[in-house]
Amino acid sequence: MATANKNLSEYDKATIPNAKNFRFGIVVSEWNSEITEGLFNGAVEALLDCGASEANIVRWNVPGSYELVFGSKKMIATQNVDAVIAIGSVIQGETKHFDFVCSATAQGIKDLNVITDTPVIFCVLTDNNLQQAIDRSGGIHGNKGSEAAIAAIKMAALGN
Repeated sequence: MATANKNLSEYDKATIPNAKNFRFGIVVSEWNSEITEGLFNGAVEALLDCGASEANIVRWNVPGSYELVFGSKKMIATQNVDAVIAIGSVIQGETKHFDFVCSATAQGIKDLNVITDTPVIFCVLTDNNLQQAIDRSGGIHGNKGSEAAIAAIKMAALGN
């Protein structure tokens, strides 16, 4: 497993551009909110730690991970952001719904990265069970939200 030997919350601040002049959008899925709130908190902590101001962080909620693509697209069009972090959590169930939601969300976020000049960071956990999601949203493996925030800062700097 890719995160087994890595803490998702660790980063070397010396290698990250200062985020003070960037504006960030965060689109958060309300589905599995106990997980997505942890991811959101990790992202905001890392952004603030790297110089972003609270005034330059815009949060929008959407019903589920599938809706992250539309929410991110609208945020890019209306909020003058330098990067968007799309936060969601899809946990394997008994049907193929998991596969369809994960695939469509990943493809949609990829498409936004191809067709717009604003980077959209994929911070969607696609876990087999709730414990794996807990472990990656502030648990034993750290916080994927922190990792996504660092990616957002680096990509915002690349675009400017």
